[in-house]
Amino acid sequence: MARNTVGSSNMLSGELFVEEGLITQEQLEQARAKQQEVGGTEAISSILIQLGMIDERDKVRATGKMWGVPFVDASSVEPPDEALESLEGKLAKRFGVLPLERLDDKLTVAMSKPLDIFLIDEIRLATGLEIEPMIGVEKDILDAIVRHYNLESNVVEALSGALRDFQLDQESGGHVDIGSDDDEDGDGEIGDDDAPIVRLASLIINQAVTDRASDIHCEPRKDGMVVRYRIDGVLMETMRLPRKVVAPLTNRMKIMSNMDIAEKRAPQDNRISAVISGKPYDFRVSTLPTVYGEKVVMRVLDKSGINVGLERLGFLPDNLAKVQDMAARSYGIILVTGPTGSGKSTTLYSILNQISDGQNNIITIEDPVEYELDGINQCGVNNKAGMTFAAGLRAMLRQDPDVIMIGEMRDNETATIAMEAALTGHLVLSTLHTNDAPSAATRLIDMEVEPFLISSSIIGVMAQRLVRQICPHCKEPETIHRDQLIRYGFPINPNFAEETGGSLTVFKGAGCEKCKQTGYKGRTGIHELMMLNDAIRDEILKKSASHQIRQLAVEGGMKTLQMDALMKILMGVTTIDEVLRVVYA
Repeated sequence: MARNTVGSSNMLSGELFVEEGLITQEQLEQARAKQQEVGGTEAISSILIQLGMIDERDKVRATGKMWGVPFVDASSVEPPDEALESLEGKLAKRFGVLPLERLDDKLTVAMSKPLDIFLIDEIRLATGLEIEPMIGVEKDILDAIVRHYNLESNVVEALSGALRDFQLDQESGGHVDIGSDDDEDGDGEIGDDDAPIVRLASLIINQAVTDRASDIHCEPRKDGMVVRYRIDGVLMETMRLPRKVVAPLTNRMKIMSNMDIAEKRAPQDNRISAVISGKPYDFRVSTLPTVYGEKVVMRVLDKSGINVGLERLGFLPDNLAKVQDMAARSYGIILVTGPTGSGKSTTLYSILNQISDGQNNIITIEDPVEYELDGINQCGVNNKAGMTFAAGLRAMLRQDPDVIMIGEMRDNETATIAMEAALTGHLVLSTLHTNDAPSAATRLIDMEVEPFLISSSIIGVMAQRLVRQICPHCKEPETIHRDQLIRYGFPINPNFAEETGGSLTVFKGAGCEKCKQTGYKGRTGIHELMMLNDAIRDEILKKSASHQIRQLAVEGGMKTLQMDALMKILMGVTTIDEVLRVVYA
């Protein structure tokens, strides 16, 4: 195959995205303006991704066109066995390549760096075949390697091996080797080690990353330990370990997190930083003493996954326009509400990424700082040192800020200072724990914040939840009657779908290997955005109940969580059962 001899250091031209119809010329100019604002060194493709105008797949496809290398969507291909057998699974994972097709002495492979001649030579030596590269998204290729080579079962085999080695160590009278402090340097790759318990801990963490888990729960029980992963918001049991593994495995995880292994009666928390499959991750680790030992929970923080454009958070077009309008304001408060794990931080970070242009001073105070963002000054709460939300906020106001983000409004002092800051020319972003948007005002009044501050400072309040999306690989239609929606409390007109006799076509996931038979893959947001108008401000000044504020907001055009969820059900994004679990539970 003839291809352009273009070095991998070449920058993608923004015009190429325009030619491909991925963006407009106006969007390109907007991205170029931001590129100059942040110093002019960042690639235009990275800027476009940050702004949510293109995604990684668009970038890779355009790169392939520039280099003259065909693009392949590794997430949807089904390579024949003869191609997969040409390269061992462990080598495919190490090289980061997926065999696609074998014809005579030629092997076509998907890879993220098709111009890497040294890597191509290594694959040629390993297979004895001529290599024909195609370009694909790195994450899609790695996921496909795991899926097609059945590496998940290999993980299970490796886990069994680690447990077997541990058993042999015990039977031979050997000591329990939990690994040395030198095994992790805080920024290294979490890999295998000779010690069985070290391999076991590494396998648990690596498998969680492979399964896209957000949390790892290692729970001691009477007869052993249960390991569960939270995937797409739902806890799933992954493995059961024998009782004799509990103490050494817990100690190993505490050593990795630089915790005191001698302290078993008090909770502890710390962090691990690591690079797994070439991607940086942080793990926020917490221990809790229980009846049968210490429970360890790890929050998996994908550093590369936080730069999400607002366009990719699941907003319907009218809500997206309103959020972008709020983010463009120079002063006022934007509040995001919802329970823990509803994606509030991701939404705020996405707004900050859109605002950050190198010409403003953005400062955040968080408890704790979960993701580190370039170009933004981030502070962590430290109550022991007197760095509370309120104290930190006072100090931030002496730092000439343009935009302030407060992790959470927890008390009257913090909320009052934030609102006074908003009235004096600062844009303030924060979260609040309420179930819906109209309840935010009544919650703040309960915190003894003056109603005139609330009505004068708040621009808008957004409540949100995360629902699982239907797996695109096993998505299938099903017919329901509108009465089911009415019975479940969805806000629809009884005459809806009258022309079809009340029947509606929605979708569900049948369950397949790619979604682990759940029928769901990935999550998206459902939103309730209340923009404050004069009528709502008057009700806040009167200290009216939240249901009165809600009625005025709906009359003013607000779509409730239930309305937004109904739209996503009818669009085939999620299911009735999932919305009932998240919104109505």
